[in-house]
Formats: sequence, C-alpha cells, structure tokens
Amino acid sequence: MIPVIKCSRVHASIGFYTRVLDFTCVGVWPEDEDPAYAVLMRGADEVHLSSHAGDGVPGQALGVVVEDSEALFAEFRGRGLQPSARPDSPVHQGPTEQSWGTVEFYVDDPDGNTLRFIERDDLAGAEDPGEVDEEDEEA
Repeated sequence: MIPVIKCSRVHASIGFYTRVLDFTCVGVWPEDEDPAYAVLMRGADEVHLSSHAGDGVPGQALGVVVEDSEALFAEFRGRGLQPSARPDSPVHQGPTEQSWGTVEFYVDDPDGNTLRFIERDDLAGAEDPGEVDEEDEEA
C-alpha cells in the first residue's frame, strides 16, 4: 500500500520531505507547476504527494516503522526539523515511550499532515485478529 499525501503545493512539500526528512524525489509531474504529483522514496518506504483535487485532504496521519527513533530524530533535527511548532505535544518534541509499547515521534509537514515515526519490538507475540481461538470456536 502506498499513501498519497495531499499537499497544497507539491514542489514546496518536496523540499521539506527531501531536505528535512531525507526522502528522495524519484519523479514529479508536471515538473514546474501545480497541480502536480510526485513519488518519493526513503529506503524501502514510498509516499506519493499530490496537489490534485480529489486526492485526499490535508491533515492525515501516516505511520513509518523505524529501527532507531532517537538517532533518526537527531538526524532530522540536524537537517532543520523545528519541533517548536507543537510545544504542547510531547511526541512532536522527541521520541516518546507509549503505553502500548512503542517509541514514537511525530513530524508535521507544511500542510499539516503528520508522519508518525514508530519504533516497535517485533510483534511476533501479538494475536492475529483473524485467528479463532479453539475455546471461542466451541462456544
């Protein structure tokens, strides 16, 4: 699944995603005006940016699973990330241990979309909601 992130100005958003969040733009159409559509990659993660009408609404949230949230947050800060825009939100200020067992930090893009960078342990012990327990089956 590839998320399409709605933005008001694709080219400005490309600047933020590539300069601060270390994504690489692999294509943008058209190259010099809006509305436009762009494909960005960061490692194996792919996101699409769109300023076309009908391609979602600004303000969505996306989760990105990462291995080392502390190091990644420090890298983003070094690349110009300013968490001060959300001083009331601990997860926007840096990696935060969540009660559900993850460590997360959030970054808002220029259009108010939130990328949630999530460090988690292997979920191998988690129950598959599609599996039926034998006791449940007998009931």
